[in-house]
Amino acid sequence: MSDAMRATLVISMSLLAVGCGRKGALIYPDMLVPAAPSSVAAHQSGSSVKLQFALPSKDRAGRPMKGVAGVKISKRALDGSQQEVCRLCMTGYQLFRTVYLDHLPGDTQRFGERLILIDNDVAAGNNYSYSLVPFTAEGIDGAVSAADVRVVAPVPAPAVRIESFPTEVRLLLSSQYRGGHLLGYNVYRSTVAGTRSYQPLNKDPLKGDEYVDSALERGVRYRYTARSVFVQETGGTAESAESRELEGMLKDDE
Repeated sequence: MSDAMRATLVISMSLLAVGCGRKGALIYPDMLVPAAPSSVAAHQSGSSVKLQFALPSKDRAGRPMKGVAGVKISKRALDGSQQEVCRLCMTGYQLFRTVYLDHLPGDTQRFGERLILIDNDVAAGNNYSYSLVPFTAEGIDGAVSAADVRVVAPVPAPAVRIESFPTEVRLLLSSQYRGGHLLGYNVYRSTVAGTRSYQPLNKDPLKGDEYVDSALERGVRYRYTARSVFVQETGGTAESAESRELEGMLKDDE
């Protein structure tokens, strides 16, 4: 066979392969469901558990997707004497909460694609595991994520003082916690009496004993609380009980 004939044969076979309809790897149906929630974490906050996670934006195949309607959250409790078992094994789990994104329950707040839920039905000395499964409006379940936490007796709240100035409000913080490793403080702010934001103003625990809030509107009364952030003996990160609420607002120029 001449070189010209060989080249023609190769080109013909290549064109045949292109035309046979193979356009990439086969994606199985179970990969077309929502991926698992990400950034899942469960931490003790006072005498409660704060569970937070990010909603998936892709399917299990890694392709962008929309249509997540909510998240099913199951929960398992083990007392201190029980042996720990696999987090993802569903033995002992019970449905704890079905969170619909268009109608969030009162113990859940949304910040963009991130949700924070407070579980008050916990007791010191127990270990808790949470299983999270996103679902679509058609009722199709996605992949599962899990988190666990050990709850201990709550740590006392920090002491907080507040000072108001024409351009800022300043919080002075002092921990009442004398054991373990103190990481700093979380500061929370709201503008409506009786409400609490589950997300602190600071991204990371405050290392110092002062917080300055200058992103304020004149004439608005702001309500502040704080929690100490510490490392438990088990190695987990937790928040103390909540401080008393203090009110501050920008002072008029003198």
